[in-house]
Amino acid sequence: MVVQGGKKLHQIVAGIGGNGLGQVLAAVAVSFLVRLFTAPGPALLPENDNNGDVPENDSHEGEAPPSGKVTPVTIRWSNINCSLSEKSSNVVRFLLKNVSGEAKPGRLLAIMGPSGSGKTTLLNVLAGQLAASQRLHLSGLLEFNGKPTSNNPYKFAYVRQEDLFFSQLTVRETLSLATELQLPNISSAEERDEYVNNLLFKLGLVSCADTNVGDAKVRGISGGEKKRLSMACELLASPSVIFADEPTTGLDAFQAEKVMETLKQLAQDGHTVICSIHQPRGSVYSKFDDIVLLTHGSLVYAGPACDEPLAYFSKSGYHCPEHVNPAEFLADLISIDYSSADSVYSSKKRIDGLVESFSQRLSTVIYATPITIDDLSKSRKQITKRTVTKKKGSWWKQFRLLFKRAWMQASRDAPTNKVRARMSIASGIIFGSVFWRMGKSQTSIQDRMGLLQVAAINTAMAALTKTVGVFPKERAIVNRERAKGSYALGPYLFSKLLAEIPIGAAFPLMFGAVLYPMARLHPTLLRFAEFCGIVTVESFAASAMGLTVGAMVPTTEAAMAVGPSLMTVFIVFGGYYANPENTPIIFRWIPSVSLIRWAFQGLCVNEFKGLQFDHQHPFDIQTGEQALERISFGGSRIRDTLVAQNRILLFWYCATFLLLEKNKPKYQQFEPTSIDHNKPHLEELKDLDTEQVHQRLESPPATEDESNQPLESPEVDDPIGSFVLEGAK
Repeated sequence: MVVQGGKKLHQIVAGIGGNGLGQVLAAVAVSFLVRLFTAPGPALLPENDNNGDVPENDSHEGEAPPSGKVTPVTIRWSNINCSLSEKSSNVVRFLLKNVSGEAKPGRLLAIMGPSGSGKTTLLNVLAGQLAASQRLHLSGLLEFNGKPTSNNPYKFAYVRQEDLFFSQLTVRETLSLATELQLPNISSAEERDEYVNNLLFKLGLVSCADTNVGDAKVRGISGGEKKRLSMACELLASPSVIFADEPTTGLDAFQAEKVMETLKQLAQDGHTVICSIHQPRGSVYSKFDDIVLLTHGSLVYAGPACDEPLAYFSKSGYHCPEHVNPAEFLADLISIDYSSADSVYSSKKRIDGLVESFSQRLSTVIYATPITIDDLSKSRKQITKRTVTKKKGSWWKQFRLLFKRAWMQASRDAPTNKVRARMSIASGIIFGSVFWRMGKSQTSIQDRMGLLQVAAINTAMAALTKTVGVFPKERAIVNRERAKGSYALGPYLFSKLLAEIPIGAAFPLMFGAVLYPMARLHPTLLRFAEFCGIVTVESFAASAMGLTVGAMVPTTEAAMAVGPSLMTVFIVFGGYYANPENTPIIFRWIPSVSLIRWAFQGLCVNEFKGLQFDHQHPFDIQTGEQALERISFGGSRIRDTLVAQNRILLFWYCATFLLLEKNKPKYQQFEPTSIDHNKPHLEELKDLDTEQVHQRLESPPATEDESNQPLESPEVDDPIGSFVLEGAK
């Protein structure tokens, strides 16, 4: 049976691909299609995997996820160092230098500092989202409830600065689809709607629930609402820790405060919330429970917020004037003044003194409250109640949901569709006017070839530019969703292909319907249908090429530069400007993969076969077949064109699949380091018997005041110098 199946597959490949390079491309395409349809669903993320320290409870399998119950997580980090080696020299630049701190559940921690101080770098290190690079070196100790980051079973949420969504979906649709993809155990529509409605109410999105998210082209929800929607999408799986990278960036004062109120409420609900923020207003600063002050990668202060930092720095001689925002005072205190050489020297000296002073008292501050058996018992008890999900939704369920989303995005994008429709009709009118009602004279042969060439170029470029302008942004969304394990790559690509077929086919058909009668091309209905079919398949192949370019380069701007440049090469070898028989041997393969060449060949065969031209001399071209011979298209068939175009289409889709798999985000890992001198109190926890933890499960839990005991501010004995806030009286 296997032998017979192999023979059948070989026959299919041979029938599709022809000979030589075509068979190779067809074989690659078929193999990836098999992988596309047979690949299993995505596995759970490493953070969701159960390990030997977290017992599985099989009785919870298949249940709905917990709503509102959060596993408390205390994060502690010590001696974090992050350095970057410069390419052009041997200089090593430190992004973080011996940074330590902790974040507790139920408390909002803010990482503050001037621009370039390492706020986002530290946040990415704690969240495990620091982009990997061979020039980066990351060392230190990072623990979650006393366990290393490599053995971490807890759920995390990361709210980035950029709020990327599918613009044509409403807020409710965005959350509902995300819920179905991330939480397939919620099977009933009523339960899912209730879950989404609770999130909308919790994040203050009820008033805009049925409003499109919008983008630069279409007005939608506000910036603050987009930020809260980002949080809602991250909160679907009830994460223990929430990271937010400068959540107030780009927002006005009112929206910024609303966002921070949301984060404060999430912290009060039991989440561990860590955010980076540049310079908050006074009312926002008052919401912080703890702060970490960084300057040029060094730690200046870590501990309780509000008045404690002011009291700490006042003992060093740095007093905050009355009626001044404490956040502004702290920002000026740890910033370098570049107005003059003397100010640079004095500010650097002040900062070096603050860094040195705090580093001497760091061990008494960060580890003033060691992890206790009560903390571990509480965390252990919560973990046993967590839902255990072995696998995300099935392949077909993922495909159905992704197809629904892709169709809504494509069909509702009225501005883009209107522009493309107008351009297609306008191009048809312009070309039809230039080549108005061509006759059967000898000069009409050149006119026909020129018209068919520009028709092929126009169709390909229109589809390419649209795709490369959109897909890089969509790829960022897909990468984030795939990082959560929401779906596999195969269902996404296949659903995107099918959902865009009706919309993508409409514009070449508009172009052909206008151009064909105006230019008076071969006047039969069958030839018109073949003309439209060829340009439509070419449009799909150009879109697939745009996907590959978008998956290959990092930004939209780079895609807009690479895509047309690559298409220019295909235009040169498109069969009109350079005859394939005269092409140098080293470039002979390019015409066989040029979608412009195959489209031009098919259009020429469709137009010239059966035509009779007026002639006066024996050397004149009398038939369309003779014209085809002149451009080396004699004996070609339309079927060859369609097969080649579909082969190119499959090739570009397979290339896109490979590039997306290869270029998925990779994150920097900690280098091995000794931890004996960093956490001496952990030695007491190493030999804890698991029975001790289980015995404490029945004991009364610790009170909220005890579990959320704030860190004590460090004492400073020697003042370093005086500092007065600029502009203060």
